[in-house]
Amino acid sequence: MYKDFDKWNEIKKSTNSSNRKVYFKERDIFYIKIGENIGFEQSGKGDMFLRPVVVLKKFNNNFFMGVPITTTIKKGIYYFEFKFTNKKSNAILSQMKSFDIKRIKHKIGMISERNFIKLKSKITNLYGNMLASPKGEDDPEGICK
Repeated sequence: MYKDFDKWNEIKKSTNSSNRKVYFKERDIFYIKIGENIGFEQSGKGDMFLRPVVVLKKFNNNFFMGVPITTTIKKGIYYFEFKFTNKKSNAILSQMKSFDIKRIKHKIGMISERNFIKLKSKITNLYGNMLASPKGEDDPEGICK
């Protein structure tokens, strides 16, 4: 698959120089200039390399943790299925990352409060279990084998 990194780099430079302020809150869904990325990392689509993203955690007025979403439905622990604009959507939990507000193109809606609570719970369970020590490996912090 062809990836147009040169085009994305021009958009990224323009995006970085923007001083536009965007009001946002947790649960908002925005089209984000997510970019053209490497390998299996989620990329954006179209001329602006856009992807819908759910605001998971607002860190400050300029920075947040977000989860990209797709209408391609996949099952498994790394996906959370929910309805958005009357379509099935999947939050791609393995692609969760931090975003600057400069990447925001425009708001397209909000995830329901009920689904947001379920999404956060699934992420907490996924990452909490992933980062927990395997049974019997409670070595003191800082000691490597």
